[in-house]
Amino acid sequence: MSDLKTARPLSPHLSIYRFRPTMAMSILHRITGSALYVGTLLFVWWLIAAASGPEAFSYASAFFGSIIGRIILFGYTWALLHHMFGGIRHLIWDTGIGLSKETSTKLAQATLVASLALTLILWVGIVVFG
Repeated sequence: MSDLKTARPLSPHLSIYRFRPTMAMSILHRITGSALYVGTLLFVWWLIAAASGPEAFSYASAFFGSIIGRIILFGYTWALLHHMFGGIRHLIWDTGIGLSKETSTKLAQATLVASLALTLILWVGIVVFG
């Protein structure tokens, strides 16, 4: 019996793998997906407050208008866009395109750059025109 245990192949350990951008984007995709649950609950709170009357809505609006609220909204915007671009990246991979190491790395980097750039452009537009 002990010979069978030592002859079994061992699973690769994390120390064997070199950290790659695709790994980071996979982790961020999961984190942003979880963050979207919390952000969506806050959005639902805002909608319920809007339907509940002026007093509840003013409380919710004051929260989202505060510094903390705006930071949360900025983070929610980035999480939403990053998760969307990550989903598009996976959709591209599902078609069999971009699976090489070089292309998948470029797509992972583009996901991060596009989500950050679009978040900043959107928020600059909100500040300037809103």
